[in-house]
Amino acid sequence: MHPLRIERLAYQWPRAERKTLEIATLSLASGESLFLYGPSGSGKSTLLSAIAGVVDVPKGAVRVAEKDVGGLRGGARDRFRVDHIGMIFQVFNLVPWLSALENVLLPCTFSQRRRTRAGDDPARTARLLLDELGLSDPSLTSKQAHELSVGQQQRVAAARALIGKPDLILADEPTSALDEAAKATFVELLARECAEAGTALLFVSHDRGLERHFDRSVDFQDLNRSAA
Repeated sequence: MHPLRIERLAYQWPRAERKTLEIATLSLASGESLFLYGPSGSGKSTLLSAIAGVVDVPKGAVRVAEKDVGGLRGGARDRFRVDHIGMIFQVFNLVPWLSALENVLLPCTFSQRRRTRAGDDPARTARLLLDELGLSDPSLTSKQAHELSVGQQQRVAAARALIGKPDLILADEPTSALDEAAKATFVELLARECAEAGTALLFVSHDRGLERHFDRSVDFQDLNRSAA
C-alpha cells in the first residue's frame, strides 16, 4: 500500500492569476521519508494542504492510504484526516491550556482508529513517545503547553502526530525556530520513529542542511511545473 500517491494534481487559489500546483506524479511508500525542499512562497504548504484535504482538489489527483481525498466531503474528510494523517505545523498548533500529555492524546480523542492503534493504554503509549523524543520528565509532560520551551513544544507536536501510527505524517517547516544542533536531533528522532512505525514522512523545508536525514529528497521547483 502507498500511503501517498499523487497523479496529475493541479490547484489554483481563487482569484489567483495562475496555478499554484501542477504536479504530474509523486508517491511515498510505507516507512519512507521524503525531504521536499524549496524557497518560501513556492507552494510547499499548499501541497500539504491539498494532501490533507484542507483545500479542495480534483477527484483522483490525491490518494492517501488508497483513499481518494478529492472524493471526500465535509465531515468525512475531517474524519479521514485524523484517522490517517499526522500533521506537524511550523507554529505547532498545540492547545495552550492542555498539558503536554493531553495534547499528545488529542488524536485518540477524535479517532477510534488512532486510539485502537495506540494500544491498550494510549496514555502509556503517549508517555513512551514523549520519552523517546526526549521529554521523559513527568514535570514537563504535566505542564501546560504554553509553559514549555519552543523545542519542547516541537517534540510534543511530533508525538501528537505519531501517536496511533497514522499512515502519513506531513511536516511543514517544523524546525524553523531551532538552532542547528536541535534541528538535526529532532529530525533524526522523527525519521526514526516514523520508520519504526511504518509511517511515511513528507517533510517540507527550505533548509537543505537537513536533507541527509531522509531516504530521498526532491526539489519542489522540479516537481511543481507551476513553480518552474
